[in-house]
Amino acid sequence: MFAFILRRLAQAVIVMVSVALIAFMLFQYVGDPVVFLLGQDATPEQVRELRADLGLDQPFFVQFWHFLANAVQGEFGLSLRQGAKVSRLIAERLPATLELSLVAAFLALAAGIPMGVYAALKRGSFMSQMFMTVSLLGVSLPTFLIGILLILVFAVNLGWFPSFGRGDVMQLGWWSTGLLSAKGWHHITLPAITLAIFQLTLIMRLVRAEMLEVLRTDYIKFARARGLTNRAVHFGHALKNTLVPVMTITGLQLGGLIAFAIITETVFQWPGMGLLFIQAVTFADIPVMAAYLCLIALIFVVINLVVDLLYFAVDPRLRVEKAGGH
Repeated sequence: MFAFILRRLAQAVIVMVSVALIAFMLFQYVGDPVVFLLGQDATPEQVRELRADLGLDQPFFVQFWHFLANAVQGEFGLSLRQGAKVSRLIAERLPATLELSLVAAFLALAAGIPMGVYAALKRGSFMSQMFMTVSLLGVSLPTFLIGILLILVFAVNLGWFPSFGRGDVMQLGWWSTGLLSAKGWHHITLPAITLAIFQLTLIMRLVRAEMLEVLRTDYIKFARARGLTNRAVHFGHALKNTLVPVMTITGLQLGGLIAFAIITETVFQWPGMGLLFIQAVTFADIPVMAAYLCLIALIFVVINLVVDLLYFAVDPRLRVEKAGGH
């Protein structure tokens, strides 16, 4: 187990350095941040002076090395647009994005798994067909359109929920949360549902397909032959083995929720990292963009490591194979 974790950590370092390098290479073609900061009327002397102050006159690999050395210490330099520390900007926005993503992931799992199990066990029923139709709609419709429709119906026409913002926020040290107030939950409802719908339909279809596959296996037939009840067969044996591959998809989707919450945050003006990234792209704020992508890569790496460790805990076959290999 310890050797496995060390291998994973070594892979994580390679992935992080590669992502940082690729991000830095790509952002050289986004635009000249000096032009955004000074405008078109700046003199060549002003441009040269600002380039020297920002370190943009240095070779690419020198800039990248400085960024990498600072990133290891949690420092990503100064935002070219706002003049503030990038680490502080991300720390201010990270809680909002994580809260939105975790609430959306909980909704997707809480609804997607039961719906998938029901659709597998009650194939051909009216409710099962309804679930499959709804899931097809959820996969087909783009996220921004779902968000706009929810705003139109529940915020504009019915007036049940607010259409933008985070509501009342409480500070717990450096962490800010809106989940400790009723207004916070009121504001997060529509964005969380918008972000969860695609993941919910994906999880539902995956659980249904895996459940149908497991129900055809020999050990399920043997369990029925032993006289076990349907409840014991379905939930004690079939569902447990169905959730093993679902863990991988769920882990990756959680990372995807955090990484791709940009559209939802833009539609609902949610003050998270996605909105910060969009603003950074608009103004060619390279330190913010690079820090954001490195953070997303780190989140994916950590989630993958946790999922791999959960595999060892859930699936005894992996532990047996590892023991046999040694």
